[in-house]
Amino acid sequence: MSVGATVNNHIQQLGGAFMFSREARTYAAETGVDEFFGPYTRGRGGVLGEVDADVVTAAFGFFPGHSIRTAWESVAMPAEKAAQRYAVACQEFGRRKLGAFEESARLAALMEAVAVAADPSGVPLFAGWRAMPLPTDPAARVMQLAHVLRELRGGLHLLAVRASGITPLQAVLVSGSPLNDGPGQARWYGWPEPFEEITDEIRDAWKQAESVTDELIAPAFAVLADGDADDLVRLVAAAHTATFAR
Repeated sequence: MSVGATVNNHIQQLGGAFMFSREARTYAAETGVDEFFGPYTRGRGGVLGEVDADVVTAAFGFFPGHSIRTAWESVAMPAEKAAQRYAVACQEFGRRKLGAFEESARLAALMEAVAVAADPSGVPLFAGWRAMPLPTDPAARVMQLAHVLRELRGGLHLLAVRASGITPLQAVLVSGSPLNDGPGQARWYGWPEPFEEITDEIRDAWKQAESVTDELIAPAFAVLADGDADDLVRLVAAAHTATFAR
């Protein structure tokens, strides 16, 4: 299994955990919108600039356009400020969760090397988040870079899904999330019901898209020498444990 595939689950969970944190709720309260999707969409998509909601839908990929438009337009905070505040929420979450993690500096250096090596073609959210200034303290830096690498894989997975011939909704119905099964996740995103039955053919196409995603992301991780790659796998797992320890 490639390095990118090995660390995938931990990166996905590390990079997205701050979105449900107390730090993210503080940011959301500043927007004046008392629900999840508006502040989330404006914060995550704010790196795209003050664009039409269709641009955000194109970048997010797995959400229906009407949900994105409602969420994007519900928040008056300027896109640039929302992205900056969302980054601060991510950083503060990292400080709280990884402040005692002694190998944060080493992990941050490895993750940054991968992010710098990655080709941003076709993955605008990754490009936007990679361009955001990184904090100097290692714990915050690790968490922001986890989010950056999460956006890299998410964007590449969207490309692989579209190339596989299945729709974004079908991909959501197959995969779900750690918080929801597929239909539950699709319902939460705002996709209209009834949902189609997922056939073996659709499931096989999604599995193929996962494999293509692993292939697409592999060159970014190839920048690491063998010892560095081993360290990345070990440290990402350790940071994940530290972040989600009760």
